[in-house]
Amino acid sequence: MEGRAVNPPVIAVLYGGTSSEREVSLGSGKACALALARSFSTCQIDVTADAVPAGLDPARHVVFSALHGGFGENGGMQQALESAGFQYAGCGVAACALTIDKTRTKATVAAAGVRVAPGLTFAAEDKPTAAAIALELSGPLVLKPNDQGSSVGLYLIENLAALEAALREVSSGHWLVEQRITGPELSVGVVHGRALGVVEIRPKSGIYDFSSKYTKGLTEYLAPAPLGDALTRTVQQAAETAFAACGCRDYGRVDFMLGAGNIPFFLEINPLPGMKETSLLPMSARCAGWDFTALVREMVGPALQRFQPAAALLRT
Repeated sequence: MEGRAVNPPVIAVLYGGTSSEREVSLGSGKACALALARSFSTCQIDVTADAVPAGLDPARHVVFSALHGGFGENGGMQQALESAGFQYAGCGVAACALTIDKTRTKATVAAAGVRVAPGLTFAAEDKPTAAAIALELSGPLVLKPNDQGSSVGLYLIENLAALEAALREVSSGHWLVEQRITGPELSVGVVHGRALGVVEIRPKSGIYDFSSKYTKGLTEYLAPAPLGDALTRTVQQAAETAFAACGCRDYGRVDFMLGAGNIPFFLEINPLPGMKETSLLPMSARCAGWDFTALVREMVGPALQRFQPAAALLRT
């Protein structure tokens, strides 16, 4: 039996969630829902449990997730959506499960030829001594959770005493300590596998932590970054390589530190980046000539294309 014609879907924007990044997600989701509603029938859903919200229909809804952290970003929600037959925008289960793990992501990206900083990963219950870390890694260091975003629990370490103090704060979870690259921090949006503009991040405190990210006026952003055409393209190519190596699709954000000799060192991929109009991915998109509304249309486009044949099969 041939599938019947499929009516345009409703875009269901998921936001909120149960992670520590709930408030950030609420802001992202509301901004995206407002922009999507300019082009599509749209509904907004505040997610309060680690499950697909009730009332959604895979034959009627395409999901646009603005969830950050935890179940929303680690592949859990993506797996739940796929199991229930939904088409959704953004990276799939495997890419989300990979990119939430900074160490696994670094190994994957390094294998594709992108430079990464040397580092060590450890569980809090089996954490090494500062002296043991110092035998493996030299110079200024960065200590951060291996599987959290938004610069939660970030420590910049200049000496052995500071490392000892930071380790005393580590009581649970998995952590990554790596050599600190001290050049400019850069962020690149990638949509449909193509890198957009490069943004330079200049926190006034010198540390791009949670406060610097989300407190107005604490960070200066240069979009586009003043790198020159050749270096800009080098960073963009590294972003595209990392995105492809991790099996990402649709969109994401790739972050780097620019090291000595203008070598970009990969930091992380965010498959569900912040999406207020003033967030990094929208800044990157504006460098490529896309306003916020155009960006979210591009972000949801592939999911709409996937929806048509899938929904037709559901209705046969």
